Amino acid sequence: MERDQLFDVHVHRIYAEILCIEMEEMELRRVELTSPQLRCLANTIRSRLLAALRLEGPATSAALAKRLETNTGVTSYHLRRLADVGLIVDHPDLGRGRERVWQAAHDVTVWTETAFDVDPDDRAARDWMIGHHSRLTNAWRQEWMETRGDWSTEWREAACTSDMTLRLSPERTKALVAELESVIERYAATAKDDVAADQTESAGASVAVLIDVFPSHRLTI
Repeated sequence: MERDQLFDVHVHRIYAEILCIEMEEMELRRVELTSPQLRCLANTIRSRLLAALRLEGPATSAALAKRLETNTGVTSYHLRRLADVGLIVDHPDLGRGRERVWQAAHDVTVWTETAFDVDPDDRAARDWMIGHHSRLTNAWRQEWMETRGDWSTEWREAACTSDMTLRLSPERTKALVAELESVIERYAATAKDDVAADQTESAGASVAVLIDVFPSHRLTI
């Protein structure tokens, strides 16, 4: 393998309490984003609505409007847009009369940046999504740093912030990411049963697992 095919790959892991997640023990439902879905999600309110439904469960537009501090009309419009591209669906059992209860259609979103290189509107939506995710996860990190003293010793010992630089090819980097994601999904799929089996005070807090894997010619130190 030529030397220029190898890059320093920086792996940054952070484990911190941020959001509430309850998953049944099952295969996680995955969606690989299409162009219409990507463009739909490139919007702050719609991204937040989908996240709320995935993390907190089915809800009406009124409940979601209260949660996100928006008005019901705007919330209903953006929920319909998400439904139009198949990212959310009506809950079959919880709705009463004309009241609609929405739920996420999937547990996990996957997409490949290079799949949206050609169309300029796709590129704009892709770049918005990457930037939004970076800002959001940076806010999560900052929140953990500012509030970690409020957590028990047990949780502060369990939390972890670490990084490592490896010398890898693109192929081995993809294999690394796939293996890390497989481990995380295995834990996510059994999270609810684990919480039910552990009735201690510290059981059941949500744990954010953030993975950043990227090549670098020279890291700032």
